[in-house]
Amino acid sequence: MQRVAVVTGAASGMGLAIAQRLAARGDKVALLDVQSDAVEQAAAGLRDGGAPALGCTVDVADRASVDAALAEVRAELGPVEIMVTSAGIARFETFTDITLESWNRVLEVNLTGTFHCLQAAIPDMVAGGWGRIVTISSSSAQQGAPRMAHYAATKGGVISLTRALAREYGRFGITANTVPPSSVDTPMQRDSQSSGNLPSTEFLAERIPVGRVGRAEDVAAACVFLCSEEAGYITGQVLGVNGGSVP
Repeated sequence: MQRVAVVTGAASGMGLAIAQRLAARGDKVALLDVQSDAVEQAAAGLRDGGAPALGCTVDVADRASVDAALAEVRAELGPVEIMVTSAGIARFETFTDITLESWNRVLEVNLTGTFHCLQAAIPDMVAGGWGRIVTISSSSAQQGAPRMAHYAATKGGVISLTRALAREYGRFGITANTVPPSSVDTPMQRDSQSSGNLPSTEFLAERIPVGRVGRAEDVAAACVFLCSEEAGYITGQVLGVNGGSVP
């Protein structure tokens, strides 16, 4: 059955790979991202392949922006049935150097942004008696990350939020699960490596049991399964996509 899926942070990296995989299985996909040109280009690529797709410029930290985008999704594609929240930012700062402004910005995008998107979409799922929520958290919330206390804290919040929603909305036919990746080769990770905040891909790969860093497609495969009919009895779970780096 064709579903209406919304993916945030969908202009590149994991979000784009998730959107592409959902479109490939036949879903109608709305791609949301703050990068206007990139998200429209990504949506156009899906349309060129024959998939119904919509690109929306959205700052997930701005509730009005989220509400406007979902109104457009409903008008163009239909009520939201699947929501995958991949939008996020990372900053690298020694804990004692984190300003309140920096702390709040990471919180606004990673955790409050997830809240905005899910709260705006869940009424459609309740009305339809079916829904799939997948949040992208992070292994940093499970094992900690130096110089990323704000990032790790927000991703821990995403895990807890997801579990709470699983308990609250399971009786409506809605599942909610979270995928915390570890090292994944994405534009954001490459930017962090270029700036010296993360070590090289080769260094990271040596510390992962499977011997390589993740690919965006690895995360997409897990997310699309959790968005399927077959995953209807899986909810409130933390499905690590980390190559064995987190026990």
